Amino acid sequence: MFVILVYDTAVERNPKVLKTCRKYLHWTQRSHFQGELSTAQYRALMAALDGVIDPEHDSIVAYTTRSPDLVESTTLGLPLGGPGEIL
Repeated sequence: MFVILVYDTAVERNPKVLKTCRKYLHWTQRSHFQGELSTAQYRALMAALDGVIDPEHDSIVAYTTRSPDLVESTTLGLPLGGPGEIL
């Protein structure tokens, strides 16, 4: 499945969320990641993130689709990130 994940977390949790996301997805823009994951990888990512965030203050939204071909995107301004190596 193709996953687009965005997060808004407290500054003290940002490094842990960033590191966790980089294990699974490509960094695209500040708090935005995307990439192809298996169902098992997706579940592992979400479980890992659930253990890092404070659900009373933080927010993570993941959008899933069967293929990146089904997602249309437009970038205005400087493109950040990219499909580089996953850590």
